[in-house]
Amino acid sequence: MKHNILFFIVVAALFASCKDEVLPKPKAMLRLDYPTAEYTQAGSDCVYTFDQNMLSNIKENEDCSLVLDYPMMNGSIYLTYKPVHGNLDTLLVDAQKLSYEHVVKADNIVEQPFINQENGVYGMFYEVSGNAASQSQFYVTDSINHFVTGSLYFYAKPNYDSILPAAMYLQNDIRRIMESMRWKK
Repeated sequence: MKHNILFFIVVAALFASCKDEVLPKPKAMLRLDYPTAEYTQAGSDCVYTFDQNMLSNIKENEDCSLVLDYPMMNGSIYLTYKPVHGNLDTLLVDAQKLSYEHVVKADNIVEQPFINQENGVYGMFYEVSGNAASQSQFYVTDSINHFVTGSLYFYAKPNYDSILPAAMYLQNDIRRIMESMRWKK
């Protein structure tokens, strides 16, 4: 009798376990939607202005260096201002060196030149892909008096797949900063 009950339990377990084949879930990315960017001109006592995303909070230092903090994305864009006093070559080399310090962890660094002759703004945008500390770097200058460098950093361990949506959103803001940069007279 015990063998019959044991036999029925084993047979029932086998039938219960015979279901459809288990398939792995397809790879997917977390969908993060951010609001459409709205811009206002960043007003400061500095020698330059630009369009600031209204989602960011601006913190100004006394040397015209700024931090655009994005609490919603846990990241910031750091802007550093340097006056040009015959040291443009040194400033350019330093900005390029800063961008290529990330090559150790980066999968790729894409350079995108920027030229706005009408407003006297020239620069370079560096898009960094991979698990680097900074996902974007840039510099803009008028080649005579002003030089601004910028870097995007997140307050998290670099994981490119996880921060990609926020990085893309903030890269668009960086491009807007470069395009709207104006030097005060």
